[in-house]
Amino acid sequence: MSTCGKLIIAMMFLLAAGTTHAQLVKKGKITYERRTNLYKKFDDARMKEWIKEADKIRTDKFVLYFNDSLSAFSYVTPEVQDQMAWATTKNAVYQNFKANQRSVFMDMWGSQLIITDSLSDRKWQITDKTRDIAGYKCTRAVWQKDDTTRIYAWFTTDIIPTVGPESVQGLPGAILGLATEDGGVVYFATSVEIIEPTAEQLAVPKKKAKEYTEEELRVEMTEKMKGQPYGDRVLKEIFFW
Repeated sequence: MSTCGKLIIAMMFLLAAGTTHAQLVKKGKITYERRTNLYKKFDDARMKEWIKEADKIRTDKFVLYFNDSLSAFSYVTPEVQDQMAWATTKNAVYQNFKANQRSVFMDMWGSQLIITDSLSDRKWQITDKTRDIAGYKCTRAVWQKDDTTRIYAWFTTDIIPTVGPESVQGLPGAILGLATEDGGVVYFATSVEIIEPTAEQLAVPKKKAKEYTEEELRVEMTEKMKGQPYGDRVLKEIFFW
């Protein structure tokens, strides 16, 4: 092959590489890995003594199916569940963007309950910082949750539905990274698959459980946790995202 021919082929490969994500993604499946630092989550000395150093970083896997109007986020149960599985939440979240509705399925000490409410409204500050996640260029945004808590999210405009882990959304693209400011809880996408999710994968499960709005559950749980040694921690865990 002539030198000119080789150059043309090389240019074709470069052009193909540069347009890998040129087509906007409107539906698919995102796999996330969540890493939770249990020493930061359980910050009292007694819990730190009980949790072994080898167990302090808890890794959980989640999947998010989505299209331009629906998303379904759920925990991937491993074949063998280890003894520290109790230490982190495993919420399943279903969102309908056209109807402005979310359903959050929670497991509370063996009993399931459901939050059915409107989509969460967060005020994001978009920065000029970027990083690559799962092959996509992402921009960092910051949510000032309260006086002491900041949440960082990295979103890509190559995947246009406003989807993300848990019930976090509201940015101009899919959230592929999500983290607390101290790094205590970190979600990062490990893969993005461009597929057509099935109706079953996106459907809200029909389960018999007590339903609440977020405010109704907050009022009930605040009353139940009043005076309990770890009441504030439980409330923070339930309503963190």
